[in-house]
Amino acid sequence: MPELPEVETVKRTLNQLIKGKHIDHVTVHLPRIIQRPDDIEAFAFMLKGHTVEGVERRGKFLRIKLDGLVLVSHLRMEGRYGLYSSGDPVEKHTHVIFHFDDGTELRYKDVRQFGTMHLFAPGEEFKLPPLCKLGYEPLDDTFTLGAFKEIVGTKKTKIKVVLLNQAYVVGIGNIYVDEALFKAGIHPERMANSLKDNELERLYEAIRSTLLEAVEAGGSSIKSYVNGQGEMGMFQHQLRIYGRKDEPCHNCGSPVVKTVVGGRGTHYCSRCQPLKPKAKR
Repeated sequence: MPELPEVETVKRTLNQLIKGKHIDHVTVHLPRIIQRPDDIEAFAFMLKGHTVEGVERRGKFLRIKLDGLVLVSHLRMEGRYGLYSSGDPVEKHTHVIFHFDDGTELRYKDVRQFGTMHLFAPGEEFKLPPLCKLGYEPLDDTFTLGAFKEIVGTKKTKIKVVLLNQAYVVGIGNIYVDEALFKAGIHPERMANSLKDNELERLYEAIRSTLLEAVEAGGSSIKSYVNGQGEMGMFQHQLRIYGRKDEPCHNCGSPVVKTVVGGRGTHYCSRCQPLKPKAKR
């Protein structure tokens, strides 16, 4: 599933590709993608004639801002957008097409068919699902060290599970949680409320720096992810722990361990990320 860096990259790409374009009409080939309204004819009618003012991101969701409407889109496992000429062949698994009056088309393709689209009046999207219960944006100024300590300090559950919970912090996802925990030297199964102030500070900085580096690299193309221009991300070449089962740790040479935490495949180094930190003498 695309995580914050990948969705941020798609957002930036779409702003380059579709900002200012005028929707002539919309074609929906797979009705279940459209979650709001629940009538695809109403969905297409409401979008007709609107202009794209820009694209923003909230967690792993895209917010396509129009003049008088907001389209909230989640890519889920393998959803992707691409800009095409109206004469280009329509590829298999293309489920929604936004036809612009300049002869181009924004096409939404989704092999797994898990993606969703919700249409709202401006501002209404933050009061209703799916955005209304999302937590802090980890790259936003509101995500301070104090806020992070308040989120994590009282949670009696494993730190990886806390970081994956979108109600606390949004968009980090499985890849970047593993990377941040490794960078901070924290075992993914440590209880969140057992972390000391210096460990929380290291983890806070590791989360932000890891995500910023990944955004700079255009995200990670582990499976099928590409941006709106069909380009792969490059951060997978910088991964230090994720996906490296049995390979030597970059820090100490110990074999990378893979286990399951919170139902997600999890990578860590047993030496660099001890489950029980050594007590200070």
